[in-house]
Amino acid sequence: MTTEPFTKPELLFQRSPEHPFHLPPELVRLREERPLARMTYPDGHEGWLATGYDEARAVLAHPGFSNRYELLHMPIPGVTEPVPPAPPGDFLGMDAPEHTRFRRLLAGKFTTRRIGLLAERVREVTAERLEAMARHDSPVDLMEVYARPIPALVICDLLGVPYHDHERFQHYANGVVLREGTTQEDQAAALTALHEYVGELVLAKRANPTDDVLSELTTSDLTDEELFGLGGFLLFAGLHTTASVIGMATFALLINPDQLAALRDHPDPADGAVEELLRYTGIGPCTVRGALEDVEIGGRTIKASESVAISIDAANRDPAKFPDPDALDLRRKATGHLTFIHGVHQCLGQHLARIELRTALPALVNRFPGLRLAVPAAEVPMRTDSSIYEVDRLPLTWDR
Repeated sequence: MTTEPFTKPELLFQRSPEHPFHLPPELVRLREERPLARMTYPDGHEGWLATGYDEARAVLAHPGFSNRYELLHMPIPGVTEPVPPAPPGDFLGMDAPEHTRFRRLLAGKFTTRRIGLLAERVREVTAERLEAMARHDSPVDLMEVYARPIPALVICDLLGVPYHDHERFQHYANGVVLREGTTQEDQAAALTALHEYVGELVLAKRANPTDDVLSELTTSDLTDEELFGLGGFLLFAGLHTTASVIGMATFALLINPDQLAALRDHPDPADGAVEELLRYTGIGPCTVRGALEDVEIGGRTIKASESVAISIDAANRDPAKFPDPDALDLRRKATGHLTFIHGVHQCLGQHLARIELRTALPALVNRFPGLRLAVPAAEVPMRTDSSIYEVDRLPLTWDR
């Protein structure tokens, strides 16, 4: 009887050498042969890797899996220390009933209706940043001038955070991202700084509340510590992910000129195009769940206490769910992708992210019809080796 080989987690953080948005061939083969496979984690834990769409969705939906940080093993290379429990307010790392308490509290503040009210502000911010781009000397770093400011300005409006502090809290937010070489001390220091910053704001809002989410939360049953942590979590989530997707989606469109033309020629509605871009680019390479009990997924038994890393990219490229998955096709009906996760931990800010993307991307390609990369595609510094994808710079130019 042969023993099943254990996969190495490095596969999760690699891309094909042939294309910046294609999976490495080894990961594709693994999904075809063993969509739920054994994997050795960097700390030596012998757990699992889910790459098939059905397997990934089943794990995310099953109540027998936990998202409590202290029960998980991290697949990020070099991260071998045990993960501490979620700090107060970070409800992503909690299970029910604690997670449910925070989720219910926030649900009324992130409804489709309320986020829809921000649509006009998103359009204003987008128009302002387009004009800033037009005045800028070529080449322009899209991340600095457009992709980062739009979500930063909007989340600041929503939470009641002064935008003139954006460089300060952006620095703290960058330190929270888990990547190879990050120590728990580094991450803890960044979290502490972010929470202290939010704490100063909360105390001011208790004394003089304004019309924003942080002010509203000061009237809830949250403790100060929970409120500081929750505010920091919301600020981080609203800043980092949408900015990265704007950058990656623009990059993807520019190396697929037929799809860029399709968005430019038919920008309204951009809903379907944004869903396909979300599927194609992703937000991060994986998420992890820990089994609370023995659970059967896809005919295999995951034992209690074993971790399952879920490759969101591989699941979103499963041809059984999305035919010809490596093609960027804005006409595709990409609903059902797992970029915003699935189940009880599905991204609470997805409505806001979609509004920002549906506004920012068509506006950009229409304002600058000759938009193109100012460097070869291979030189675009896109990082896929961290918990959230990062685009450091995206140098662009156009015909003036």
